[in-house]
Amino acid sequence: MQRSALYLGVVVGVSLLLAGCAGGGQRPSPTPSQAAAEAPLPSSQSAPAATTAPETAMASDWVPPLFISPEEEASYYVSRLADRRFVTSYGDRDNRRPWYIAAERLGEIGLPAVPLLFARLNTSDAYEQMLVLYALQLATQDPQLMVRTGGDYVQLGVVLDPAHNAENVASAQQWWQQYAEQVAR
Repeated sequence: MQRSALYLGVVVGVSLLLAGCAGGGQRPSPTPSQAAAEAPLPSSQSAPAATTAPETAMASDWVPPLFISPEEEASYYVSRLADRRFVTSYGDRDNRRPWYIAAERLGEIGLPAVPLLFARLNTSDAYEQMLVLYALQLATQDPQLMVRTGGDYVQLGVVLDPAHNAENVASAQQWWQQYAEQVAR
């Protein structure tokens, strides 16, 4: 009986997965109001007010492919850092703040994301570099890594401001020179 229920659950799950993948063709580009209505909520935030910004992530952008490892997941989110649409917002109407989906997820992934982020550190895209630095600050606070580094992590002066990328890159590179071996362990 239990085996039948398990089999049925697997069949239903695979069917749903295949149905979701069967869409095939391109969807028309949504209007800004449709994009705002479909924008995902960050997992650590309670229902923010809907955003009206045209550069908002679509729900389909938020749902990543299935991952086998944290490194695969980190690779996916690193590839999304330059995408200016891969952002949503949180806060109330008077205090709206951007939520950089890829950078925040990379921060949650932690240690497995750190080498991939350092590989993207010298990108020529100032926006992407700003988010790489922000993700590094978050990811290097992974408790497993902080044990290895004695509590030291990439500490940025001014966060999320491309005008400060150069000084933040220097800080990140200094941290990497000191702790690259602890990351590789």
